[in-house]
Amino acid sequence: MSDTSPVNRAEFVLIFDVKDGNPNGDPDAGNLPRMDAETGKGLITDVCLKRKIRNYVGIVKGEQPPYEIYVKEKAVLNKTHERAYEAIGVDISGDDKKRKGGGDDVAKARDWMCKNFYDVRSFGAVMSTGVNCGQVRGPVQITFARSVDPVIALEHSITRMAVATEKEAEKQDGDNRTMGRKHTISYGLYVAHGFISGHLAQQTGFSQEDMTLLLEALTNMFDHDRSAARGEMTTRGLYVFQHNNLLGNAPAHDLLDRVHIERRSGVDVPRSFADYAVSVDESNLPQGVTLKRVVAQELKKIAA
Repeated sequence: MSDTSPVNRAEFVLIFDVKDGNPNGDPDAGNLPRMDAETGKGLITDVCLKRKIRNYVGIVKGEQPPYEIYVKEKAVLNKTHERAYEAIGVDISGDDKKRKGGGDDVAKARDWMCKNFYDVRSFGAVMSTGVNCGQVRGPVQITFARSVDPVIALEHSITRMAVATEKEAEKQDGDNRTMGRKHTISYGLYVAHGFISGHLAQQTGFSQEDMTLLLEALTNMFDHDRSAARGEMTTRGLYVFQHNNLLGNAPAHDLLDRVHIERRSGVDVPRSFADYAVSVDESNLPQGVTLKRVVAQELKKIAA
């Protein structure tokens, strides 16, 4: 039986790594891996991580309500807004749709979107473009991921033994080769922090079942997002600090700082997860806070 009860406040630490890949290219920098210019540490945007969560939920739940995905490839958002008004029985036909729907209609449309779209009730959304379905502030927020150590972006020349057009073949006298570039980092261990607001979860309907699905996605999302460009990406740790009430029992930073990652002695150039040691300070946890290490077998218990 599904658990639709609301969740309490929680924070989590997500640890994952990339080997011989480009985890998040920057289109403004020739698709080079994103980096902090001052420290040389690698960066991965929150948008990138949320995309992988959305894709995983779409695969697992088959894009069916209440687990449809609002922000997805080739989506036309205003068409989805129109679906919301149709579902609540409000006619917005006419030439001036931008001014249609107001007051109670917007609130009802917003509630319908939260109920049917997993990413809306999880991450929130601005749905006031064109057909107005209001705005939702999501209970789940994720920071940029940052690598533990600096990374170095490498550029590789690659060759395709084919050309796209006959004209290209004629220029090469039948040699038919196309040269390209591929950007990677050799290895990087990344850390992201996540925050779940019990107060906002009540407003959007984000439930215990949604929480379990979120943690499942964070654990397994890289296994369903393979590509030649991204190399090997793997979730290495997911540590959840669960509070026993909506407002929480301790400052977030006091809990998140308890997860420590150190390079092992004698390792000058990390090239695998085995080159690091992860430890968690569980001493004197604040009253009302529990720490849970998420593994596949524990996913159904974590939100309880």
